Formats: sequence, C-alpha cells, structure tokens
Amino acid sequence: MTIGNQLAWDDSVLPFQLDASDIRGRVVRLDGALNGILRQHAYPPQVEALIAEMALLTALIGQTIKLRWKLQLQVQSKGAVRMIATDYYGPEAEGKPARIRAYASYDAERLTEGHPFEQVGEGYFAIMIDQGKGMTPYQGITPLDGSSLAACAEAYFAQSEQLPTRFALAFGRSIEPGVGEHWRAGGMMLQHMPKASPFVATGQGTGSVLTAGDLVQGDEAENWNRVNILLDTVDDLELIGPTVAPSDLLVRLFHEEQPRVFDPQIVRFGCTCSEDRVRQSLSIYSARDIEKMTTDEGEVTADCQFCGAHYVLDPATVGFEAEKGPDDAQS
Repeated sequence: MTIGNQLAWDDSVLPFQLDASDIRGRVVRLDGALNGILRQHAYPPQVEALIAEMALLTALIGQTIKLRWKLQLQVQSKGAVRMIATDYYGPEAEGKPARIRAYASYDAERLTEGHPFEQVGEGYFAIMIDQGKGMTPYQGITPLDGSSLAACAEAYFAQSEQLPTRFALAFGRSIEPGVGEHWRAGGMMLQHMPKASPFVATGQGTGSVLTAGDLVQGDEAENWNRVNILLDTVDDLELIGPTVAPSDLLVRLFHEEQPRVFDPQIVRFGCTCSEDRVRQSLSIYSARDIEKMTTDEGEVTADCQFCGAHYVLDPATVGFEAEKGPDDAQS
C-alpha cells in the first residue's frame, strides 16, 4: 500500500510481542524521516551509513519512552568520526508523531574506504533520557566495541540494563520506479524479559562484559536462541521493506511464536531549534563575552548542527546584560 510515493508503513515503529516466547520487540521503517536528517548536510557515504544506523537504533529504543520525554543516543570517539548525536522526542500527545534528528562531526581527511564502523575509534556509546523539568536525567554508557553500532547497543542493554537484546538492521540508497534515489532503512529489535539470572546477581558473565547469552537460562535460553535463529533468516530487503509490511514480516519470520502487534508509532524528522532557544543558550554570557562573539558585521550568529538553521542576532539583545529586548532589535 502506498500514499503518494511513500509506503503506508514508512517512518513508523511497530511494537510487537511473541506470546509463545515471552519476547517483545519493534520493527522500524525509516524513509522520509531519514532523508530529512541526511539532506541537511553533505555527509560522505561512510558517515551517512553511520547516521542511518544510529537513527534506526534511536527510533527502536525511543518508541518506549513516555510522552514529551527525550531520548538521546551519542557516540564519542577518537576515530575519523568524532561524534554522532541523535535525539528522539516523544509525542506531545497520544496519537501524535514522535520526532527524530541527528548529526555527525568528522575529520574528512581521516576517512577511509573501509566498513563504516571502521571510521569510529576508541570511545563510548551513551544513552540519555530526559524526563522533563524537575526530573533527574538518566545516562548510561558502554565502550565502543564489536563490529557495529548495533553491537554496542546490544552490549549496553546486557551490561547496564540486564536485558537480552538483539538488533537486525539494514540501510542504503534505494532507486524505485518513479522515485529518485533516496535513503531507505529498516530494522528489528528483540528483547527478552528474563527472570533473575545468577549472572545478574553476581555481576559475572562469560567474559569481561555481559552479553545476552549470559542473561538467559533454561527454557528462556531455548526461546531466545530459537527466535534469534529465526531472525537470522531475514534478508536486508525484508527489513528495509519496500514490498513487505512490518506485520507480514513478523508472520513470515515468527508465525509459530504467536506474534501480536500493537499500535504503531509514527516518526517524523523534526528539529527543536529556535531563536528563543539560541537566546536562552546565550543568556549566561556577559556583555564582554558577547562582544568577543560579535562578527565584524556587528552580528552574533549561530547555526543549528542538526538542521542547518542560521540565526543572526543583534548583540545588544543577547546575554544577561542585554541592553535591548528582542523586539527592539530593529528599532
């Protein structure tokens, strides 16, 4: 089914449960939202691929946060790609879309032709949740290790949350009849909600870092392994989904596991930057500080790293010693 050039299931996250296995998960498809993110910058292909992977992870994890909460995933590394940051804003109200945005910082001269994850060096993968004003933000980190950002996310959930987690992701440029070349991405997340594990109690796994296999025992391990073997049979085109609806994919993969789907969450590209937010960020600076930020043209400028918006402000209207209000800037 299509709406215009867009498939009905594009830019959505479908939660599901496998009743026969006590496993829950989500299926994500990103099209317009991902292209909205990437068209803001002329990223090299390796960087685009890393952002696409992070956007998929962010949408899959973010679907569980509450209304008006904010989820942020961040990679900080010593590699050619120094940082990747993604934000997921929970819906403002029931039935409204969630919003996602992302950007990356990189050294172009250090990029290589290898696998995208090779552009990321030593560093950490972080997950942060902002529950709103008056609430203490949550943050958890794990080292950048493994062969992909998805593997880092799996390690985070095993180590920090003691939740066996598996991601299967696919992304790339798509050429479809009647549609120009564009990015399309899709993926699936599985999580087993285990009973207390002896490894969780002692903090010991099979290695220095806990893995999903350390957290499931007995029948739980059998269920987890069986469902993962089924997920291993999926191909990239099924995940990306130009022709397979998310619900059809679940039946195709897990029909004996009794899949049950819930209401999907729509995801849109969206940035929260504004002139008011820029002014607020500059409100901590003195008049002397603002003078140092003022250009030769007598302006204070700011650019949004996420959407590329460019703001030009009168220096007399910013900082805690501002001489004029914003409405007086043109007077």
